[in-house]
Parts: sequence; structure tokens; C-alpha cells
Amino acid sequence: MPEEPANNISGGVGAPAEFVPAEADTRAEAVVDELGQMYWRKAYGGRDAFECLVRTILSQNTSDVASQPAHDSLMERYSSGEARSASETRAGSEATRERSDLAESLAAAEQSELAETISSAGLYNQKSEMIIGAAERICEEFGGADGFDAFVTGGDPGEVRERLLDIHGVGPKTADCVLLFSGGRGGVFPVDTHVHRIARRMGLAPADADHEAVREHLERDVPAEKCGFGHTAMIQFGREYCTARKPACLDGPEACPLYDLCERVGVDEVEETVVDPADADAD
Repeated sequence: MPEEPANNISGGVGAPAEFVPAEADTRAEAVVDELGQMYWRKAYGGRDAFECLVRTILSQNTSDVASQPAHDSLMERYSSGEARSASETRAGSEATRERSDLAESLAAAEQSELAETISSAGLYNQKSEMIIGAAERICEEFGGADGFDAFVTGGDPGEVRERLLDIHGVGPKTADCVLLFSGGRGGVFPVDTHVHRIARRMGLAPADADHEAVREHLERDVPAEKCGFGHTAMIQFGREYCTARKPACLDGPEACPLYDLCERVGVDEVEETVVDPADADAD
């Protein structure tokens, strides 16, 4: 079984999860069981909630390859209790800005310097504004990263999700990633572009379902303890087999390990064409 990629915005940490590929109650569960045979099986949780939030914001509209260096640079500059600004360093000043945690450090960050720090992630001006705004909000409402972490890990999941979605720049996928990878909440199946495409192409959700509708169908049909590794494994399956433009099934049934579980909505194997499931002919 392959190891989980080191650069995986949707995971990278977690303990082995119990996995019993028994008779599945739904096709969605059968798909996740097959993915569990192909990839890793982990129960997630334990990641610092604010860092997880920042990490996921950095990943928006970019790849892990681009967002990982941005995350590393941000942590190097701002996670230290004695982080110095670039202007202070250039001036040769020995002054330091004392920070009790990452949220406080980023709430006080100079936007242009943060943007420069995370430039490899793309949309760095927009993302730096989002991160500073989120940090200010978390310091104001929770007293900093530790208080936010306690809320995410111990609060009511519905309330946590609602509060997260109320932060500028935090959408459903970002909120769900924080709930899953920091809070360790079972029954949370974050939906990114891979999951959205695959679930509709396989017929696990309606062809015209938006991200929220796909999430609702998957969380309804996949057991809570399997949602976490189902999410990470489905992303990897989308990268290796069920790509947007040329899914493996176009090379024949034997090319895709999930062929028998898939309805291939929007895929014409004869003409070798692929369209978004929502655009597929209703016939």
C-alpha cells in the first residue's frame, strides 16, 4: 500500500484507522472500501486548528507543490515567539516582536511582508488579507490560537462549522478540513474539486450537485469513521486515475480499479470524450 504523499494539503498526519471492508450498505461506501484497499487508512485529528486553517487558505486555487513552500515560509517567519519583520532585519535592528502564538503574530503582520512570504501559493495579496483578517478575528473572539483550537476540538460540530464559515475567506471545504484534520470529527467529508468531480461522475451524487450537495450525499452514505480517509484517498484517486480530462476508463475497463462501481456520467468511452457530469446528455 503506498504511503500518503508528504505534500498533501488534505492530510499528511493521522493515526491508523480501523478498517473493515465488510458488505457495504451503499455504493458510496463500497467505493470508499475499495479506495481503502488501494491507499492509506487514517483517523485524523490533532493538527493545530489555526495552522490548519492557514494551511488550507494557502491551498485555495493552487497545488500542494505551490502551497507547501508558502506554508513553510510562513511558519518560519511567524511561528517563532521572536519573529522579526523583513524591514527590521534589513535595518539591522535587534528589536523583536513578541508573540504568544501564531494567530497573534499574524494578526500583527504587515500585509505586504506576509504577501511576499507566501508568494509561491499564488493570489498572495488576497490570501494574505484573508489570513490576517482570520487571525484578527480569532484573537478577538478566542484570545488566540490556543482558544480557537479548544473551540474546534471541543465545540459542537455544527456551531464550529457555522463560526468558521463566518470568517472571510473560509468556505465549506476549508471549514470541513479544519473540522476533520484538527478536530478529528467523524462523519466529515470535505469536498474539493477532485471529490466534486468524482462523486458526480461515479453517480454517487446528482450530476448537477454543487459542492454542498455532494458533501451531504457522501456524509449520508459513507460511515462516519470512513469519511476522513475516504476524502484523502478520493483525492489521490482523482490525481492518478479519474482525472478531469482523461479518466483511466478511456483506456478500457481494466485500466480503472473502480470501473464496476462507476456510472461514468459525462464519459463517452466510444467517442473518447469527457464533459462535466452536469453537462452530460440526460439520455
